[in-house]
Amino acid sequence: MSFWKNVDKELEYTGKTRKELAAEVNFPDSYISKGISRNSIPSADLALKIAHALNVPLEILLDIKTTKSPSQKETEQNQLRLYRKYHNLIEKMERFSEDKQTVVNNLVKDLEKL
Repeated sequence: MSFWKNVDKELEYTGKTRKELAAEVNFPDSYISKGISRNSIPSADLALKIAHALNVPLEILLDIKTTKSPSQKETEQNQLRLYRKYHNLIEKMERFSEDKQTVVNNLVKDLEKL
């Protein structure tokens, strides 16, 4: 899969649009469609900015193959997606006092029982 198709895949996952990503990283949104049609990869600095904006390792966008088994890679990608999905919640929880964290944990336990 090409770099830009991987970007599109991550955009779909995050709910961002090409235009939003382009504005965030400061490049024309037409770069994505041009990149897909040309099957090109952007400059290293732009690729890294895009990866940071999408909150994914650059290796995912570059589709770099590793020696890991497909199931290991899939597990890592699922873990990363879960982390990204709940990142804000995790950060907020970390700022809570220990007492508030206990209250939230107890609430979650109570909700599991429903």
